[in-house]
Amino acid sequence: MHDESLRLACVEAIRNDRDLFRISQIMPTIVMSNALSSRPREKAPRPMPRSDRSFYASGKAFGRFGIRAFAPQLMPAPHSHGHIEFNWLTQGSMDYAFDGGRVSVEAGQLVAFWAGIPHQTVGLRCTAEARQLNIYLPMDAFLEMPQLGRLTETLMGGGVIQLSPECGGLDMLERWYADYRSGNSLRADLVRTEIGTMFRRAAITGWETLLPAWLEKTGARTRTATPVRYVVRMVRHIVENIADPLSSADIARVVGLHPNYAADVFSRVMHISIQKFVLRIRLIRARSLLFDSNLTVANVAFQAGFSSQSQFYEHFRRAYGMTPNQLRRDTIS
Repeated sequence: MHDESLRLACVEAIRNDRDLFRISQIMPTIVMSNALSSRPREKAPRPMPRSDRSFYASGKAFGRFGIRAFAPQLMPAPHSHGHIEFNWLTQGSMDYAFDGGRVSVEAGQLVAFWAGIPHQTVGLRCTAEARQLNIYLPMDAFLEMPQLGRLTETLMGGGVIQLSPECGGLDMLERWYADYRSGNSLRADLVRTEIGTMFRRAAITGWETLLPAWLEKTGARTRTATPVRYVVRMVRHIVENIADPLSSADIARVVGLHPNYAADVFSRVMHISIQKFVLRIRLIRARSLLFDSNLTVANVAFQAGFSSQSQFYEHFRRAYGMTPNQLRRDTIS
């Protein structure tokens, strides 16, 4: 009798183990099927090694690309960072303070602004069940996007804009979020390319201004308008003439300032020196040309404004941890 009881107990244990195994097989599918709106805040999986991680980790002037989904929350203090930031709220509304300006953002609106302007979430309404999705596009990558015209001036001048529904909605944002969380660097690069296309559409079809750029507004913000206006003009000159020699004196001359004062204003607004900014834009331009053209490495260096191929190789290897040829080969493979 004792042996029969032991046998039945063993059979039941085996059956339970099989059930647990089957559950363990279907659980990942169940977890992955959760929609963005109901998913709790999670950390993204460890990403594949990227050549630009150290490039974007050297300071607050430029941040790495990223996407977050989280429960909306008030911010205890203003902060700033080196991105063009997008915000999307699934329910309710929130209030933002931008260094003297205030903006209310409703659910279902895709809002963009330069996060180098100190900003803070100061009010939330009906967001208990809401999710917020933020996209962080490195500011230098944004500046490298061609043919955005006044859109670039508006965002870099401190404006806050709302993109029209035809530029994209929740389905697009969820797809971008899935691409980013895949940990696949090429999928993340594809998202950045699609963001550029979205901005290009907005530059053609227009956008709604929620907060005017400092360049366009007088009154309470006039005190900080002049330094920002100078910096926007310097940045635009650098981006449009990146293939040419660019000294600090040449850049200061564009805005009619003494070189030392221009350098101080630029550093205070951009959190980086003029020459380091020029170098970063040249490296961004070179990386883009390596991906999107069949130019030789020597021609890439010339088009990006480097004075010699050896100088280009030295800066590129220091920034990305590999040579231009290695980056192009690894991307193609």
